[in-house]
Amino acid sequence: MPEEAITHADAVCIGEAENNVPRIIEDFVAGRLKQFYKNEPVDLKGLAIPNRELIKKSAYIIPDALQATRGCPHRCKFCSITAFFGNRFRVCPIDKVIEELKTLGKNVLFLDDNIIGDRVYAEELFSKIIHLKKRWFSQCSINIAYDAELLRLAHVSGCRGIFIGLESLSQENLKSWNKGFNRSRDYIWAINKIHAAGIAVYGGIVFGMDWDTSDIFKKTLDFLYTAKVDALQATILTPFPGTPLFEEMDSQGRIIDKDWSKYDFNHVVFEPKNISRDILKNGHDRVLSEFYSRKSILRRLWHAFGYLSPWMVFRGLVPLNSGYRSRLEADGTFERGKNLVVSRYTGGRYFFSSQTESAN
Repeated sequence: MPEEAITHADAVCIGEAENNVPRIIEDFVAGRLKQFYKNEPVDLKGLAIPNRELIKKSAYIIPDALQATRGCPHRCKFCSITAFFGNRFRVCPIDKVIEELKTLGKNVLFLDDNIIGDRVYAEELFSKIIHLKKRWFSQCSINIAYDAELLRLAHVSGCRGIFIGLESLSQENLKSWNKGFNRSRDYIWAINKIHAAGIAVYGGIVFGMDWDTSDIFKKTLDFLYTAKVDALQATILTPFPGTPLFEEMDSQGRIIDKDWSKYDFNHVVFEPKNISRDILKNGHDRVLSEFYSRKSILRRLWHAFGYLSPWMVFRGLVPLNSGYRSRLEADGTFERGKNLVVSRYTGGRYFFSSQTESAN
């Protein structure tokens, strides 16, 4: 939304900054600053290596981070990555990635949106970094579980944890998001395959899509515990401007708040279809508070020793889970989670309501 942004600034960088910002600075110094600067996606081959001395390393579990690829080949309707990068998937020359990896420590984070987006590239990358003996972490689609050789190479090359956007247990939700390649019926099998390879799974779940009803929170918790998901990012569906989801909801009059400061995955800014706004918010908070309760964390860590190395449990899962718990305590999520109560159990389904609705 550059037209809105320019009302608050002298110039707006549209898209990636690597080529734009030098032009902005040059024009500013020369006194010819324009309002808008836009360029095509950059060639990753020519990117400079960042000055990592500027990073406050104590603020991160893994401070050494880099990118091998950008973008994602999929077209999920809710995803800002696809909207921003225009569904273009780009790769950095593997030799350049290896040279940068050599300058980093033992543990590294690939900040890629989907590191297996190009299967051939991923296979070559994993094969060529084996000799570096790194421990690495990234995010990718659940498709890695269906590719035994790629999963093996990921582990052998040092992969010890991946973030996977599971998104929903409802196949109808996944299809409506253009993410039907996620097969929710396979989730437990797929996570077991990844665990068997010695890799932790940090799952992403989104609440609030049109097929979600009030029993989705209990179903999701049961699934998370059965699948032994190692860490959780649970968010409220957020229709970001520029995505097909936003256009669709806005045209239907379902966007109820355009205060962009609330587009943070933690506020309900639209009208849900089969659930109230209060239950959506309180249910989201309840799932997080239950998942990151001390009892759940300890149980999760105990199970993790069955498929992960002690290093990964103590240096990876412990700080990740305890960090989430501390943040959720500080922002009031645990307290808000108490507002969701089970009102009845009928026909094998749990029905929930907020305390306010129950009182009424």
